[in-house]
Amino acid sequence: MTTGSPDPRKNQLLAVLPDAEWQRWQPQLEWVDLPRGQVLYEPGSTLSHVYFPTTAIVSLLYVTESGASAELAMVGNEGIIGIALFMGGESTPSRAVVQSAGQGFRLPAQVMKEEFNRAGPVLHLMLRYTQALITQMAQTAACNRHHSLDQQLCRWLLLSLDRLEGNELTMTQELIANMLGVRREGVTEAALKLQKAGLIRYARGRISVLDREGLEKRTCECYAVVKREHDRLLPEKVGT
Repeated sequence: MTTGSPDPRKNQLLAVLPDAEWQRWQPQLEWVDLPRGQVLYEPGSTLSHVYFPTTAIVSLLYVTESGASAELAMVGNEGIIGIALFMGGESTPSRAVVQSAGQGFRLPAQVMKEEFNRAGPVLHLMLRYTQALITQMAQTAACNRHHSLDQQLCRWLLLSLDRLEGNELTMTQELIANMLGVRREGVTEAALKLQKAGLIRYARGRISVLDREGLEKRTCECYAVVKREHDRLLPEKVGT
């Protein structure tokens, strides 16, 4: 990579690739801009690439026949978009849409399938990541069913912060409501409570987290379960 060019190893999975795999992948990785709202794949579509976000966050959504949606999981610089490709399904019933604009890299589907079929380090890394993602999906379902909207919003904000640099998110209340599968009025009420408690500042579609520790105390156990499983399964970023 030339000086000043985007760095694929800002993605944590790419950062821990062994040298042999990295040398094979590097020429195939393509930098991509990921504007908010871009759909990376639709339900049932065949995946042509897998994506490794570096500064963007992508939501995996389930969309009902009526058009309503709810977030199954979010993926940022810790992960990969397109696990169905190497799990053998080729497609998925969910939609992947960019919720926070940024950048990332993509790899052709065939390259990923060939690497996975080598049954080497990439296979084990991707399976561990998939387990962490499944944990997030399961915990999201449990959280949405059993915990208050205040707690869900705290969990969602913390997971988003983990995938961004800094403490500010550009996010409308309508978008958050779509992610959580609730009415916008409920998000407005929950956000006002957090703002009055001095945990966040919300204005004109920008959320600034003022007290992360306070959010962690206010949320349910779901955030900690997801983070603990990710940290257990996946190695920390290593030097390139």
